Amino acid sequence: MYVQKDIKPVEGLGINVAIYNIFNTKDGKYRKTNIKPLGSPPPILDSTLVEISRTQIEKFFKSKGFFNTKVKSEIAVKDKKATLTFTASTGEPFMVNKITHEIPDQAVKSLYFSSKDKFSHLREGMQYDEDSLSTEREEIYKLMRQNGYYDFVRPYVRFSPDSNQNNNKVSVKLIIDEPLDSAINKHQIYKIGETNIIVAPNSDGFTDSLTLNKRSFNGLRYTDLSGKFRRNPITRYNFIRYGENYNIDNEALTYDRLYDLNIFKNVKIDYLKNKDTAGVVNPVILLIPQKRMSNRIEGEIPFNDATVGFTLSNTYTNNNFLRGGERFQLQVKGGLQSRFNSIGSLFSDIYQRDFSVSASLTVPRLMVPFKIPLMGKNGVPYTTFASSYLYALQKDITVRRIFINSITYDWVETKSKLHSFTPLNFEYRFGSVLIDDTNNLYSLLLLGRKDFTLGMKYAYALNADKLLQNRSFIYFRGNVDIAGNLLQGISKLTGDKNDPDNNDFGRVLGLPFNQYVRPEIDIRWYKNLGAESQLVTRLNTGIGHAYGNSRDMPFEKLFFAGGSSGVRAWQARTLGPGNYNREVIIDEQERASSFGIDQLGQMRIEANLEYRFPLVHKFFGGKLNAATFLDAGNIWNITPNNPRPESVFKFDKLGQQIALGTGLGFRYDVQFFVFRFDIGLKLKDPQFDGDEQWVIGKFINGGKAFKANYFSTHSPDRYRFMQYNFGIGMPF
Repeated sequence: MYVQKDIKPVEGLGINVAIYNIFNTKDGKYRKTNIKPLGSPPPILDSTLVEISRTQIEKFFKSKGFFNTKVKSEIAVKDKKATLTFTASTGEPFMVNKITHEIPDQAVKSLYFSSKDKFSHLREGMQYDEDSLSTEREEIYKLMRQNGYYDFVRPYVRFSPDSNQNNNKVSVKLIIDEPLDSAINKHQIYKIGETNIIVAPNSDGFTDSLTLNKRSFNGLRYTDLSGKFRRNPITRYNFIRYGENYNIDNEALTYDRLYDLNIFKNVKIDYLKNKDTAGVVNPVILLIPQKRMSNRIEGEIPFNDATVGFTLSNTYTNNNFLRGGERFQLQVKGGLQSRFNSIGSLFSDIYQRDFSVSASLTVPRLMVPFKIPLMGKNGVPYTTFASSYLYALQKDITVRRIFINSITYDWVETKSKLHSFTPLNFEYRFGSVLIDDTNNLYSLLLLGRKDFTLGMKYAYALNADKLLQNRSFIYFRGNVDIAGNLLQGISKLTGDKNDPDNNDFGRVLGLPFNQYVRPEIDIRWYKNLGAESQLVTRLNTGIGHAYGNSRDMPFEKLFFAGGSSGVRAWQARTLGPGNYNREVIIDEQERASSFGIDQLGQMRIEANLEYRFPLVHKFFGGKLNAATFLDAGNIWNITPNNPRPESVFKFDKLGQQIALGTGLGFRYDVQFFVFRFDIGLKLKDPQFDGDEQWVIGKFINGGKAFKANYFSTHSPDRYRFMQYNFGIGMPF
């Protein structure tokens, strides 16, 4: 920190310098113009920077109480490389033996002494430390501004140390000066007067002249020059209240919540001193709207050496739909997936088509039929009404149609604790199976049903706000999906008899209903290893259990393994369940058609270990980071009636049923986005038996023959030792 950056040794084994040299040298000399922003230039010895560094180190030690510190610098040169040595002679540290106070304003003095135990680190016997004094000054400033002292500024707080004592002792005097421009030589406590909230005519900002609303209510005058915002949804998140003492925390809270509404591109809060009444400030909150409507088109192309596809979506957003900060979204999405083959065009073998349309309305408050306290101090709460329709066609296998409606409440307990509760989740699904024989494909048994789900969901997340920070912390997310209990109770009250074991299900409106519980947890430990390096461990597990009126989980509630955020050496939906091997599907056409829907399960366990580290500091306007990882996991079925017993979880066979993969990843960080590319390599594949599971041996020796033999028994599936994953954002 105190050694100048331009003379610090090279980090990352010289990779950054090597890249810089490749792009910025010519004929053995460094370019002076047209320098490419790639890598880092080599640190060149500069004696001036060495002296500046020596002085800074000396100042640092003195600020920590080593007043007699002397620092020497030495430069040793060998083979055109310089070694810098800084030697510090610090002597004994000075200890604080006395703390005195000079606070003439008795009200300020009383406030300080009544509150200092909550924040003060100053105490007799401590080692002198200027950072502790700076912290004390900042805390006193915050204390004053939280208690009505609008005019209070940091320079009023001073410290006067006296080290002219024997035995390395220093006394410290805390001084809080009186204001020089006050007629009474006392700090003034200010109260909040009338507040003006003014919305600009449009996103261009304010004009030179303003005509304010003539009416005010409860000390607040609301003027909407745009005519597009209702009063209550905006004033609800103004925490600067009439008649209360000025408090800088309420100002910061108002800033945060008005920005959180996502309808204003600029928020500015000023104060005008009341000319008629001393000790009163009138807040003025100026709001400039952002553009109300937007349309976003997105596309992605997932591919590997066996399949290729694309997804295209169009999302329309209105951020002030009902003039109260409500966000309305309408999305239309479609896509297809195709398998590569030796004949025909790229998309000659399309095996999956998807189409969906969804709409949602998000209101920035909790809409409940009873009164609750305002919950906006830690974050804006939301109520979301959502509806969607999904159509999915799996060639020659099945057609799925799902209609979903839900109401969800999201609120913030603290910045690190988030809650989401869906009291009403209604799902109606009606599908059809296009083949007669489903004995080998357990999941297909679920697709031909027409049924519905009525249930609720709850999710809790801890430390989600820290996910983009290189810190040490534990992240937790848990959620549970429960359905069917209410309908089961109604069914029993109405005398409806049911026997799911004999396919006699309880019905509502002529349709069977699902009854299940599906908990899931995701727990991670992020460990900061210094600089930009981080170690991440993760456990993700979930289980779905059908009971009561159901024997099986709905198809969409089953788990899958693999993919860019799971066991990355496997493509999503191609791992498991258990020791399941697709060779059991005798018919080749059936095997091709069922790709991606037969490898699902009622339980999932995945674990990940990932080490992240910087690679190139400057790389085409961003940073290039890398990661190495080890993934393990699988999915299983847990019902005893499954036609594939090798897919059922058995604790004594857990070691045989776990898949292992490793790999290397690259992350291109351009500040707002992280583009990710991971290469996963299979180590252990549970679809095989015994030592054959360790496919890494086949990859090293005999991979070509192994893949040819696999294709002969699994056509049109091909075995891939490696899997490529592209994505935006970190995997977890």
